[in-house]
Amino acid sequence: MKNSSDHLIATIAPASVGVGLKAPHYRQAFDGAHSLNFFEVHAENFMGAGGPPLRWLAAIRERYPISIHGVCLSVGGRDPLDADHLERFARLVERAAPALISEHLAWSSNGGVFLNDLLPPPMTKDTLARTCAHVDQIQSRLGRTILIENPSSYLDWTCNDIAEPDFLNELSTRTGCGLLLDINNAYVSASNIGFDADAYVDAIDAGNVGEIHLAGHAIDTYDNVTIRVDNHGGRVCDEVGALFERFTRRAGPRPTLVEWDTDIPSFDTLAAEAETARDRMATFNDEGGLRHAAR
Repeated sequence: MKNSSDHLIATIAPASVGVGLKAPHYRQAFDGAHSLNFFEVHAENFMGAGGPPLRWLAAIRERYPISIHGVCLSVGGRDPLDADHLERFARLVERAAPALISEHLAWSSNGGVFLNDLLPPPMTKDTLARTCAHVDQIQSRLGRTILIENPSSYLDWTCNDIAEPDFLNELSTRTGCGLLLDINNAYVSASNIGFDADAYVDAIDAGNVGEIHLAGHAIDTYDNVTIRVDNHGGRVCDEVGALFERFTRRAGPRPTLVEWDTDIPSFDTLAAEAETARDRMATFNDEGGLRHAAR
């Protein structure tokens, strides 16, 4: 899909690493004393008509590619998409000309009420058809291809009749959208529900993956039951790092973002986490040997 601002859209190289752009870090992100390649913003934080956030976004966008990540379109929900919210989203995309645009496979509103969560929808044929229609509507309005992110889950729907990787792959096939593979979400869901995280990552069609998310999570225990909570509140654990390496060995590098949204650390700590991700990103060279992706 093309639009009139395509010539303004920066690209993100496959081996790039980035972090979520936070208000306390605007100056350091802009100054450029770091090796980060791109920044990601939550769309809903930049939907105002003006003000300092949009001025900072415009300034940083002049130096670095931007990825816009939406959290409130409720792509996997039962309700029709909120037309007003989609318009605000579209205006931001037109203004920022991001390199990547993404949303969640989740329902975050019901009956016109926004929920304070990104709930995983049931993986059924009806949900797939409805989600495809929502993605088609979004891409048609934006004039751009978007990426859809896999959810984090805590309970399994009894009505599920499609495996989540198959659901995501089919969604991409039907709509032409890409996938945002959140490795932490896959690990959290696998731990909570009891499926094989390696098999999940292996089943994702690598050709559809346009971006990867990495994050930390919390571990809580209730009545002797351990639950992993996708809180984006710490460093990427070794198990998630190993899953990331597993995918990139098979698929090659992808633009990779470190999310850290609670207990936000210093900018240097975030940048160091991104560098660890860069070091973990590996692919096979022409001779079949393993090499780290070039910076």
